[in-house]
Amino acid sequence: MNQNDRELDEIVRIARAAAAIVMDVYATPFTVEMKGPGDPVTRADREANALICSALEAAFPGEAILAEESVPAGDELAARFRQERVFFVDPLDGTREFADRNGEFAVMIGLSVRGRAALGVVVMPTTGEALAGRADADGGFAFLEAKDGSRRPLRVSSVSAPADAALIVSRSHRPKELEPLVARLGITRVVPCGSVGVKIARIATGEVDLYIHGGGGAKLWDSCAPEAVLRGAGGRFTDLSGAPIDYTGPGLKLARGIIASNGTLQDAVVAAARSELG
Repeated sequence: MNQNDRELDEIVRIARAAAAIVMDVYATPFTVEMKGPGDPVTRADREANALICSALEAAFPGEAILAEESVPAGDELAARFRQERVFFVDPLDGTREFADRNGEFAVMIGLSVRGRAALGVVVMPTTGEALAGRADADGGFAFLEAKDGSRRPLRVSSVSAPADAALIVSRSHRPKELEPLVARLGITRVVPCGSVGVKIARIATGEVDLYIHGGGGAKLWDSCAPEAVLRGAGGRFTDLSGAPIDYTGPGLKLARGIIASNGTLQDAVVAAARSELG
C-alpha cells in the first residue's frame, strides 16, 4: 500500500471536507427539490459541489472538472473532455438515500487520465470511512481510511462461481431486464443498497462480490471514483460487453451499463450478459 501519495491524500482531505458539509445538512430539516423526474437535489449536493470544485481548482490549477451540480454545456463540455486529466465529481451520490436518511450515500471524487479511471476517493459521511485507490495497468492499490485516520489495505473477495456470489442491487429501482441474467448466473444472494459508490465500496471491502447496472440513469461521475478504488483493490469494472469505461465523452451517460466484480467473476458475468442482453 502506497503511504506517500500526496495527490491522493489531498483528494481524501477535500472529500472529507465535503462530507462534513453533507453531515451538517443531514442534521437539519432540509428540503428536497427535483431537477427532473427521479432526480432529487438538496442543499447538501450544491454546497458540497461548490466546496469540492473550489478546492480542486486551488490544489490542481488548470485541471478539468466535471461535477454533477455544475455541468458546463456545449463547447465547454467538449473542451474539458479533451483534456488528458479530468476530475469527475459526485458531491452526494445517493441523494434519494440521503433524503430517506438511511445512511447509504457517499461523496465521490474520481480522476480519469487519458480516458481511463486512474484515481478515486469515496467517503461515507455517516461512518467517517474513506476508500481511496489508484488503478493502472498493473492493478494499483487501494485502502480504507477509518474515521480515526488509520488505514488498511482493501482486497476483494475470492468467490469464483457466480452461483456462490452475493449480488448488490439498487434499493430503489432494481431493473426488471436484469432478472433473466441473474437467473442464468444462478445467483440467489441479492443485497439491496443505495448509491453506486456504496455498492462498489462493498465489493472493494469483500462484503459482496458483484454489481450489474443495465444502463440508463448513471453517469460518468457515478463510476470514475468507485472504478479506481475497485480496480486498485483487485476487482474489475467494465460495461456490459466487457469493454472498459471510456471517460473521454462526448456524453456523460453510462449508456452501456456496468459490470463490477471481484475480478474472478467478471468473464462469466460478461459472457452471460452478452447472451441475455444482446
